[in-house]
Amino acid sequence: MMSDSDEETNPFPTVQPNLLPNQELLQTHFLHSIQSTVTIRSLPSQGLSFQLWPAATSLVTLLDNHRLNPTTSPLSTVLSTLHTPPRILELGSGTGIVGIVAAATLGTNVTLTDLPHVVPNLKFNAEANAEAVGSNGGSVTFASLRWGHAADVEMIGGEFDVVIASDVVYHDHLYEPLIETLRLMLIKKEIVFVMAHMKRWKKESLFFKKARKYFFVDVLHVDAPCNGSRVGVIVYRFVGKKLVG
Repeated sequence: MMSDSDEETNPFPTVQPNLLPNQELLQTHFLHSIQSTVTIRSLPSQGLSFQLWPAATSLVTLLDNHRLNPTTSPLSTVLSTLHTPPRILELGSGTGIVGIVAAATLGTNVTLTDLPHVVPNLKFNAEANAEAVGSNGGSVTFASLRWGHAADVEMIGGEFDVVIASDVVYHDHLYEPLIETLRLMLIKKEIVFVMAHMKRWKKESLFFKKARKYFFVDVLHVDAPCNGSRVGVIVYRFVGKKLVG
């Protein structure tokens, strides 16, 4: 369990008290690079996976800016060395906004993944934005993926260039399953993991300590703090250590 002494900043936004169970929130995001709006349905009362988080917004902005000017983009150090367009898988997609925007701005196929009960909302949001994605050469597919389950990773396959995620390091009991999934996907493969993360708990350092046993980890981008936070979103790059078994 998370204790008060571990808290670095407000860990999660408070759900509006006047929201009814299963009430939808529709949030729009205008993408300047494709002159199109993405609309995302969140369902706050259904849990963390059905809400939008700061790190997701940061990745959306980076993807939009990358299409506008790739030469100055922090993502260019990853994307410029890969297939064009890169083949992308998203872990812990939640509402799916990052993967949907990646498909639209990069003109590529993105596979959105999350727990089985989250996939229907992923599908809803992808279908709601199919025109914006498709008109820019992108497409979106879906799959359920439980972290730490080798069979799930094997079923999805490994035909990807990049794995992306945002705000996936929060509950400490998920650190090991997430690292195991990343090991299965990245070790001895030419696949890069890009993760946007906003620090909330001191214990998160344990995740990065464990991750560095198997991956080279560096920082691609740091956002300035906003909305009263003491820390900003950090975007990391993970590359598997090829000699690790």
